[in-house]
Amino acid sequence: MQASYRYRGLCLSLFLVILPLTGCLFRNRKPVATISTSPLKSATRTELVDYINSQAQKMQSMQATVDIDTTVGGQKRGKITDYQQIRGYVLARKPSMLRMIGLMPIVRNRAFDMVSDGKQFKLWIPPKNRFVEGRNDVDTPNAKQPLENLRPQHIYDALMLREIDPSLETVQMAVGEEIVTDAKGRMGTQPDYEVYIFRKKADGDSYLSRKIVFSRVDLLPNRQIVYDENGNQATDSLYGEYQNYDGVDFPSKIEIKRPQEEYDITLSVLKLQLNEPLGNDKFLLDQPQGADVIHLNEVRTQAQGPDRASK
Repeated sequence: MQASYRYRGLCLSLFLVILPLTGCLFRNRKPVATISTSPLKSATRTELVDYINSQAQKMQSMQATVDIDTTVGGQKRGKITDYQQIRGYVLARKPSMLRMIGLMPIVRNRAFDMVSDGKQFKLWIPPKNRFVEGRNDVDTPNAKQPLENLRPQHIYDALMLREIDPSLETVQMAVGEEIVTDAKGRMGTQPDYEVYIFRKKADGDSYLSRKIVFSRVDLLPNRQIVYDENGNQATDSLYGEYQNYDGVDFPSKIEIKRPQEEYDITLSVLKLQLNEPLGNDKFLLDQPQGADVIHLNEVRTQAQGPDRASK
């Protein structure tokens, strides 16, 4: 029990320590899309699936310099709080490697460093002298401190759009509507394409795994919703301001929402390099000597000092 309380608030305290509060109780986000004055484009289901797969195949790794905005809160917390923007770096390599580094405002010292291989993750927080490691799928639910469940894999899934696997997935397409704004900020609706991806479970049944929404203005994905096997929205990612990097379309604005935990991370891409070699050494994060080590596992949260690390 004592160990659980030690971890409680760890990830949230990271942001509280390094980011001065700018908070507000209410906040309105403008939709990414804008009303088009040109004829909307058309595509078939096959064309949209081919686009998803071709772009995914072209993108094997990425290195990005980003600005990171963080928001916490919603109905469960009763308020929404914004935190000051910080500079960061993101490295990703298929099939599931990700590293993300955040810097302290002004002084630019390392505020956090986290890495994941898709199953395990490590998090080093120098201001707190703490080193956390565990499984991506181990939750520490606490409605008052939603950033406890921040995991590198959530960010990887939003950045590296997965191919559609015909051996495990089936696809349906529908014409839907998205909320858009005009030049004066007035809101309206505009048709879009919605691609529904159903994935087979071990028992043979299928469930809605993802929904990818395409803008009819440019036929680019502007939203991806990832669902869990119970039908709940796990991650809701919004994409905007696309740029082309050597034949790969990539958004320079990426908003990653975790509705169950009520936190929201927005990445603004300042610099991007795609498909450059990234060796395994780029994804190594060793335990610093003297750090307070915290282990997460399937059963419980364990916290240990440097002299009591589990064998």
